[in-house]
Amino acid sequence: MLEEDASLASLLIGIRRHLHRNPEVGMKEHATSRFIRQTLTAYGLNVRGPIAGTGLFVDIGPKDPTRPMVAYRADIDALPTQDQKDAPYRSQRQGVAHLCGHDAHTTMGIGVALMLRRREDDLPGRVRVFFQPNEEGLPSGAPLMIDGGVLDGVGAVYAVHVDPHLSVGRYGLIAGAATSSSDRFDVYVRQDGSGHSARPHEGVDTVWVAHQLMNAYYQLAGRVTDTRNPSVLTVCRQGGSEAHNVIPECASFGGTLRTTQPDDRATLRDHMHSLATLWETQSGAEIELDFEDGSPPVMNDAMLIEHAADTITDLFGPQAVYRIPQNSMGGEDFAHYLKHVPGAFLRVGTASGPQTEYPLHHQRFDLDESALRPTAELMQSILVRHLERDLTKNRAPTQAPQARTA
Repeated sequence: MLEEDASLASLLIGIRRHLHRNPEVGMKEHATSRFIRQTLTAYGLNVRGPIAGTGLFVDIGPKDPTRPMVAYRADIDALPTQDQKDAPYRSQRQGVAHLCGHDAHTTMGIGVALMLRRREDDLPGRVRVFFQPNEEGLPSGAPLMIDGGVLDGVGAVYAVHVDPHLSVGRYGLIAGAATSSSDRFDVYVRQDGSGHSARPHEGVDTVWVAHQLMNAYYQLAGRVTDTRNPSVLTVCRQGGSEAHNVIPECASFGGTLRTTQPDDRATLRDHMHSLATLWETQSGAEIELDFEDGSPPVMNDAMLIEHAADTITDLFGPQAVYRIPQNSMGGEDFAHYLKHVPGAFLRVGTASGPQTEYPLHHQRFDLDESALRPTAELMQSILVRHLERDLTKNRAPTQAPQARTA
């Protein structure tokens, strides 16, 4: 068994380094998808797909449709940014890098599938391990996977995310809101033609109107929403004239709106539209506010989080469980699956020193690869125990379309 564990650990490190050297951005993960398929097929697994363009999945266990099924999701895309760390496995593709750990998530998913394959004949139900494209982009890959039927027959779903703020061997858990929603917005303030900086009264000062509206937006959170519910609006983009003495025909700005409560998400968006209408009337400008819907909050099922905590404790001891005190304001499209079935999203500690403590998306982000095999072991144990305890009995999932496979 020790030799098997060492061999699997070595295999998973090799897989992760291959993926890290060869990253691909969302919806273009063609080589990544082929590599996943080839790896799983080589170990006797029947890979189904593609769905959602480059997505794949494997079902492991008895084919009896009356038996319960639980799922594990791994995301496979990289970020459109440059890898600047000094490592032999650094990205070989200019301007593309796995700086959010999706290469590790994919590797862990492969490890889960291989471990389950060893014990397939003894499984009390089925496990679906699926590999999803484009977690980082909009529109994201999760709704496409759902439309493709990946949740058909699934009673619950689990996923992990690497966390450089936690040391290797620790796992972060939180029930309820684990992340926030994440919506992009853009505002365009227009007038008929440009104006002169010496005579702003002769037209519409589009830059001034844009900044008044921007400042009004910044004051909404905690004024029209409950202060106890986290929410944040951040402007990250501004546009206008490049001349110092020309009031532009169009001034614009954009950013993200993040909330942990669905009602607050709707309330803030409604007030943003109302303020845009108000300033349009007062200023005479034409104001356009556009939203690009992102992911809702990840809402972790409390029972499944406690199931994960029990399994972590049994495998690694109580010190391995870290109770996350506050939710993240980051977005995560795993949330889309939880609109259909209960699930749990776990944080995986991957830090062991300065080189592995850079934050997610940092150009020198890296992780301690000794976390790969234990996490794969943990997740396959969580999945099997879920089936043994039939944790989602009488909690039927929302029916999803039948999977379209090739």
